[in-house]
Amino acid sequence: MILNAIKESMKTKKELKEEYKQMKFPMGVFQVRNTINGKIFVDSSTNMSAKWNRNRLQLSVGNHPNKELQNDWNKFGEEAFKFEVIEELEHNDKEIVDYNNEVALLEEMLIEELQPFGVKGYNKVAKKG
Repeated sequence: MILNAIKESMKTKKELKEEYKQMKFPMGVFQVRNTINGKIFVDSSTNMSAKWNRNRLQLSVGNHPNKELQNDWNKFGEEAFKFEVIEELEHNDKEIVDYNNEVALLEEMLIEELQPFGVKGYNKVAKKG
């Protein structure tokens, strides 16, 4: 009796994978804001929480690809930085959407608007060509 209940409650690896695929993560564009100097780093993802965790881990171990952001993180400490959602995309269950493309376009538009370069931010100007 108990054994049957345990077997019924255990899910196969395939079932767990399918459940994970069906999960809806917050997606969109976010910024990491330095509360000391006001500079921002704009980034995006189809899973903002995971991307922020990755950024924070890279910064914590001193291995973030953005060296200027890394230097300020080392100088001011984690408590001087805030994670803030700029714009979140809604999931659309009615049609097929390329969310990676949508998030990238939204990030591009917001970087154009916010201009997080130089004294305003940590992003690098994209090279054209």
